[in-house]
Amino acid sequence: MTRQRAIRVMTADHNQMACRLLSEALSKEPGIAVVGSAADYESFSKQVQAAKPDLALISSSLAGGPLRQRQDQGTNPLSPLACPWVALLDESDPEIVVAAFRAGAKGVFSRSQSDIRLLAKCIRRVTEGQVWVDSKQMLCLLDALTNGPDGRKPDACLPPKLTRREESVVRLVAQGMVNREIAEKLRLSEHTIKNYLFRIFDKLGVSSRVELALYAVARLKLDEEAAA
Repeated sequence: MTRQRAIRVMTADHNQMACRLLSEALSKEPGIAVVGSAADYESFSKQVQAAKPDLALISSSLAGGPLRQRQDQGTNPLSPLACPWVALLDESDPEIVVAAFRAGAKGVFSRSQSDIRLLAKCIRRVTEGQVWVDSKQMLCLLDALTNGPDGRKPDACLPPKLTRREESVVRLVAQGMVNREIAEKLRLSEHTIKNYLFRIFDKLGVSSRVELALYAVARLKLDEEAAA
């Protein structure tokens, strides 16, 4: 029987002690191997390029990190990491949860849960292509994606913004399909799917597939409420 390869993880926390404690705890979990850590984002991003981990865990309070960088004015934009990453939150503030996904996170994990086994499960799910978010955090994201700029819900009776073909693409993205799979399903070219996604992102004002998938969930929720 072939032994499954361990998930290679890198950690970035606000100081070296926090990095060491987190790394030691994760190393005890079956199927997870910690291959590096750093207490500043510049060093961390270089290590990620060299080690090519399967996933990164990044503290929301990491100096120069994705979330802190969004808060700091006048800083140069960060280059996206070459692997999926999960934001470790000191608190599940709605604005921080939304900011994490807008910064490119594939999941958020609150330290208040303090369950290393649950964090290990989060790591496994995200490396499988899923999004990790609890029900309370999901509500924050749905509110952010379904509320208008003035904080009011969009009128559920307005005509749909997307064409039928675009709606089909959104549904398949929400199912976790990549462009090639969507192209095969709809019998179109990958180039055509990329063009559809470009238009969809522009129409909906989203910037990632994660946000698009969350939009699909939000639309379903609004449709169910309108039909009730």
